[in-house]
Amino acid sequence: MRRLTKTGVALLAVLCGTVAGAADAPPSDVPPAIQTLRWHMLDAGVDTLTFHSMDQIFTTRKVGHAGPVWELPADTRPMDFTYRFGDETVPADAFLERAYTNALLIMKDGKIVTEIYRNNTGADTRFMSWSMAKSITSTLVGLALSEHRITSLDDPIVTYLPELKDGAYKDVTIRQVLEMRSGVDYEERYDFDNPGTAATNHIDSLIKNVTRFADMARTLKQKHKPGAVFEYKTIDTAVLGWLVERVSGMTASAYLASRVWEPLGAQSDGFFIMDGPPGVGREFTGAGFNATLRDYARFGQMVLNGGVANGHRIVPADWLAQATVPAVPSDPKANYGYQWWTIPNSHAFYALGLQGQFIYVDPDTKTVVVKLSYFPPGDDKPYGESLAFLAAASHWTPK
Repeated sequence: MRRLTKTGVALLAVLCGTVAGAADAPPSDVPPAIQTLRWHMLDAGVDTLTFHSMDQIFTTRKVGHAGPVWELPADTRPMDFTYRFGDETVPADAFLERAYTNALLIMKDGKIVTEIYRNNTGADTRFMSWSMAKSITSTLVGLALSEHRITSLDDPIVTYLPELKDGAYKDVTIRQVLEMRSGVDYEERYDFDNPGTAATNHIDSLIKNVTRFADMARTLKQKHKPGAVFEYKTIDTAVLGWLVERVSGMTASAYLASRVWEPLGAQSDGFFIMDGPPGVGREFTGAGFNATLRDYARFGQMVLNGGVANGHRIVPADWLAQATVPAVPSDPKANYGYQWWTIPNSHAFYALGLQGQFIYVDPDTKTVVVKLSYFPPGDDKPYGESLAFLAAASHWTPK
């Protein structure tokens, strides 16, 4: 009999309900084969496919598009530039394979100059955002604020979510959650062989669908004083998604569709993966949105335009101006705004998702780049190389 690997043992523990926290959870209705697929969806060798097949792996909720499509003019040109990475000068067209690229789109002055699909993808393929969804959820918070559904970012979040009053979020403001400075004890570590709080939440909510992802926030302990320390954690964004749901009186999908996706002029429906079946599950607003390459570019172009898309105001300009600069400039370790990453000594900023998903926006060069990837888990080299490429693409002048 072949010996089980450590991952195999951990997976068997999930399916048998013996991982930490599983004893208190009800039995899962997700078939074991689907649990196994969800367990392995991040693996090198399959992520190039799973990252654009999430509607085959999860229950989903549609973010509908409607009305006229925002047509993006195109004048595609060869990528005749190079970029520096380490000691190398690399031709741009070599980047695609070097950095595990499924799809790439570059826009200059609102015009598509590069659009490339690889690995059995195309214009209608909907790609997983992973944590690029955080920047979208942040935008929904800004809209709720502009509609006076939220009185102030400095309100305690329990004002709107009293369910959190007995845990570490009880003294945390909405602004501190947006800045990833909640101080709650939730280490963003996904060692499924030795699952901690975050990994256990992922297993129970997303693999087994026996808990709701954001509900973990009810019982978390405090690690740092609220506002004192930047510490990236998906539970913060899940709480923001819950906040949007509460103050809007809608699902996160419906609010996104009505306030952004429809007026944006998206070409296709988007969708969120869910942490449970219909009637029970909630959108995974911290990392679970899916859309086409061009629709991600439309979102990026709207942000570059200060909240305007196709001639229509979508998002307040002052919100985006606040959201896309460092929230605490004095903290050199936190190049982060309201759920957007920022770049030192640059006005550029970007949405970033697990294993290489990027919406990169540079106001100085009027450039938007969307790169959708399948980086091997745990390999940081493609991230650094991608940022080098994105900066070079921003300063490229097509001929």
